[in-house]
Amino acid sequence: MQARGLRSAIAVAAVAVMAAGAAGCAASDREEGGEGTASGGTFIFAGAGDPKNFDPIFNDDGESFRPVRQMFETLVTHKPGTADVVGGLAESWEHDASGKVWTFKLRKNVKFHDGTAFNAAAVCYNFDRWYNMKGAAAQSQMLYYQDVFGGFATNEAETAGKSIYDKCEAKDEGTAVVSLNTYKGAFPGAFALTSLSIASPEALKKYDADKVTQSGDSFEYSAFANTNPVGTGPFTFGGWDKAKNEITLNRYADYWGDKAKVDKVIIKVIKDETTRKQELRAGTVQGIDFPAPADRKALETEGFQVLNRPAFNILYLGINQKNNPKLADLRVRQALAYALNREQLVQTKAPGGSSVASQFLPDTVLGYAPDAQKYEFNPDKAKQLLKDAGAEGMTLNFYYPPDVSRPYMPNPQEIFTVLANDLQAVGIKVNGVPRPWNGGFKDDVQQFGKHDLHILGWTGDYNDPGNFVGTFFGRAKPEFGDEKMTDMFAAITAADATVDEAGKKAAWEQVNRDIASKWLPAIPVWHAPPAIVVTKDVKGLVASPLTAEEFNTVTVSAS
Repeated sequence: MQARGLRSAIAVAAVAVMAAGAAGCAASDREEGGEGTASGGTFIFAGAGDPKNFDPIFNDDGESFRPVRQMFETLVTHKPGTADVVGGLAESWEHDASGKVWTFKLRKNVKFHDGTAFNAAAVCYNFDRWYNMKGAAAQSQMLYYQDVFGGFATNEAETAGKSIYDKCEAKDEGTAVVSLNTYKGAFPGAFALTSLSIASPEALKKYDADKVTQSGDSFEYSAFANTNPVGTGPFTFGGWDKAKNEITLNRYADYWGDKAKVDKVIIKVIKDETTRKQELRAGTVQGIDFPAPADRKALETEGFQVLNRPAFNILYLGINQKNNPKLADLRVRQALAYALNREQLVQTKAPGGSSVASQFLPDTVLGYAPDAQKYEFNPDKAKQLLKDAGAEGMTLNFYYPPDVSRPYMPNPQEIFTVLANDLQAVGIKVNGVPRPWNGGFKDDVQQFGKHDLHILGWTGDYNDPGNFVGTFFGRAKPEFGDEKMTDMFAAITAADATVDEAGKKAAWEQVNRDIASKWLPAIPVWHAPPAIVVTKDVKGLVASPLTAEEFNTVTVSAS
């Protein structure tokens, strides 16, 4: 049976009309061709940026997860169109009274793409691989793992902490038992993280998967990560043609579940938003993600299917306290918050249905504190705080990625421009630093902390405050230069370890109050409902509030 007694992931608002329609289309396809029968053809989707690689554990961004999610699977997953946790590679699971021992009953007759068997030993191999990872370079790239489990058997990355992972035991072929050192509220939802997908042990060994090297600001990955990823999903890896900017995924004929409807998926990387729209209109791609807010109505009028997801996300202005000592002063960070006209930004640059964020999680998530301090637009107060702190006229390096569109950030260049203008209006000099998303911006911000300010955000992976607040501020990160905020880390750790539901709610609410009034390591900006767009001949795509669409249900009718 599924876990009882612990707070599991709650469904966020589903994309009701589309999900129902898509499910209906998928059902009719099965009725006509028989369950699991492919419709054939190719589905071409335009990605907005290059993936980093294809090894789940070394990834943490949506453009990498899009192809990874088609090839790999997790122990638990989400019901299509919702954030409800359902069985994945595990048919069922349960935990002991302490919430520290999780027993998974695994699906039978599942094979990896290389023909090797999926079983409990394979599950434990993956968990032990993550925990025993060697090398500072490799550990530094395992952001999701560290956010969930804390650290490694031997920590080599500066950001790693104490691990809550204890061990994994294969009781028999179909039973894997994962033991933790402490209760964590993230589970079972965190077992559905794409980063924690189960890979073929044989392929991991054969293609030297753990080899990650760093040269200056660049990271190099293994043959497994770049050319030979092997999972259990409905699609296999067909290659990444970098000259054509195309990633090919092929239908896996021996998939354990309903087979993919199309023979092939091509993810065509088109970094320019205008070009993505042109190719959609020309029919050379059948889907794009994160259209600009101003384009949605026009695309819908032209006959495209514009599928709006719920706003289960956050955009924030990140502040690095380490490079500029003035940013370590709470008064300066508060001045930045008062300087931003976020209401106007939402009205002019955000998708319809967006709202100003006052905290780092949606108000539907447990722990949201309605009485937390808010920072209304008040440039005079911002100027006074800067004067009191002796920070008038300071210059800040503001990093942003102009080459991508993200669910929470459809137009980074425009957002940067508006926020920079607000800051300059209160006397702050802003030096804009545009950097490419992968191999630039993300490493500069999250690994090396080169910036003073940056814009970034997050789409929730599961409905728990730890997935938002804990992910951002649960441990010291170069992104915020917040090593000295040990009281914040301790408060978040304590809230995340609270088993009692009422106590957990109260603890997280206090954390969110203190983040707003005492710590303010960053500034929440907005919650924005992202859209995904497909041509009228595409059926069966179920829009996900987690932006975690799977393409095996998609069909493409002949033109």
